[in-house]
Amino acid sequence: MAGAFELRDHTADVAVKASGDSLGETFAAVADGLAAAMCDDWPAPNDPDAGEQAEVGLAAEGVEALLFDYLDQLIYERDVRSVLPVDNEATVTETDDEWRVDASYRGVALSAVTAREVKAVTYSEMAVRETESGWEAYVVFDV
Repeated sequence: MAGAFELRDHTADVAVKASGDSLGETFAAVADGLAAAMCDDWPAPNDPDAGEQAEVGLAAEGVEALLFDYLDQLIYERDVRSVLPVDNEATVTETDDEWRVDASYRGVALSAVTAREVKAVTYSEMAVRETESGWEAYVVFDV
């Protein structure tokens, strides 16, 4: 099963609740939710404006910090490379002293879409937890 997400209203912000069979699927689903918070639709992979694949790799001391850094990096990619990160995929691993995400996305040029601004990811109400059926995450974005 691929990860799933839903956008939720959150006062003046927007929240994403996501789930997946694995932690990587859940991270990717939150990233897809971030893309959906910024844009209603984008070119399909076979469209001339489809964009190019890019990779992101990060490490952090905790799983919440890793999710925060990963989403913050995607917002940075949007701001610096002028792309909307879509079709996200991620693998999350844990070693003795750190968590790591190795991820990829398709970067659709912002000039090819009508995007809303998401200013930042927040720690407000952030939650990542393992469930009986996989993983869940809840993240609030400042808009």
